Amino acid sequence: MATVDFRKATRRFPNSKQPAVDALDLSIADGEFLVLVGPSGCGKSTTLRMLAGLEPIDDGQVFIGTRDVTLLPPRQRDIAMVFQSYALYPHMTVAENIGFHLKVKKVDKAEIATRVAEAARLLDLTEYLDRKPAKLSGGQRQRVAMGRAIVRQPQVFLMDEPLSNLDAKLRVQTRTQVAALQRRLGVTTVYVTHDQVEAMTMGDRVAVLKDGVLQQCASPRELFTRPANTFVAGFIGSPAMNMFHGTVNESGMHFGGVDLPLSPGQRSGLTSDAVTVGVRPEGLRVAESGIEATVLTVEELGSDSYLYCTPTAEPAVTVVARAAGLTDAAPGETVHLRPDTTALHVFDTSSGARLEA
Repeated sequence: MATVDFRKATRRFPNSKQPAVDALDLSIADGEFLVLVGPSGCGKSTTLRMLAGLEPIDDGQVFIGTRDVTLLPPRQRDIAMVFQSYALYPHMTVAENIGFHLKVKKVDKAEIATRVAEAARLLDLTEYLDRKPAKLSGGQRQRVAMGRAIVRQPQVFLMDEPLSNLDAKLRVQTRTQVAALQRRLGVTTVYVTHDQVEAMTMGDRVAVLKDGVLQQCASPRELFTRPANTFVAGFIGSPAMNMFHGTVNESGMHFGGVDLPLSPGQRSGLTSDAVTVGVRPEGLRVAESGIEATVLTVEELGSDSYLYCTPTAEPAVTVVARAAGLTDAAPGETVHLRPDTTALHVFDTSSGARLEA
C-alpha cells in the first residue's frame, strides 16, 4: 500500500487547444478510496491512465509512495487496473482467470491456489471457480475481474468505470460490495466514474474535474454542504441545486422577488454587483408567499414529491422543489416557493466562487 501524489501533472493531446489534464495537484492518502468524477471529457480517465503509465505526462510528476513513477512503464508501477470491460479469457475457468497473472509471473502453484481461494472468498466466488465466464452474470464477471486485480497484491488499485456495463439494480448492489471490499483490504484506490451518485456513496473523498482542472476535492458531505463554486454546486446532488440570478443592493441581495441579507464576509468576496444564489430542492418549500412559479411537471416518489417549476421572474429557468409525501399540486398551477434561509449557497457570478459568510 502507498500514497499517490500528482504534482502539477499535465497532459496535452496533439491539436488540442487546452490540456486534457492541467497542472493537477492531488494527494491521495495510504488506504484511501478516492473517486474522480466529472462530465465526459473532463480528464478523469486521462488522469487515471497517467497514474497507470498508459498516458505520458507532459509536465509535472506522479509519485506512488516515495517513488517518482513519471517515466516508469506500467509494469514497474505496482498497480492493478480494473476496466469497464471485463476482459476475461472465455476458454479459462474463473480460477484460471483470477490466477493468470500469477502464472505468467511463474509464482509457485501452491501460492497461486492460496491467493485465488482468498480472493474468491472475499468476492463470494468460491462456488464458481470451476465455471467459464459465459456461465456467469455481469456482476459475477466484474467480480472475477476484480479478483484478478486483488491477487496481484498491488500498492494501488485503479478502477475505470467498472460498473457502467451493469443494469441499475445490480450496479447499486455491486458498488456497495466494492466499497466494503476496499475498506476490508485497505488498498489505496482511485476510482473513475461519471455518476455523481456513485461517487458520493463510495468515496472517502471525491475529486471533481472540469475541463482538465480540479475544481474541488473533499469528503462527500463537504461537497454537498460547502461546494467551492457554481460548477461543483450544480454537478453534485440529485436533483441538481437550483440556481437563481440575483443582484446586490444596500440591504443585501435580491433574487426571485425575495430580499435577503448579505454578511460582511460575503460582501468582501464580491467582484461585481451580481450574485448567484443556490438552494437545493429540499431547501425550497411550497408556502403561502415567496417566489411565484408555475408548475411544469410533478414527480411522485411516494415518500417525496418533486415539483419542477418555472419562476415568473425568470421564465427561462427551471427549479425543483421537494415536498414531503404526495402533493396536490398539478401542472399549470401557480405556487409560491419559500427558500430556507439557512440552506442558501451564495456565489459570485463573475468568478463562480463561493462567498463564505
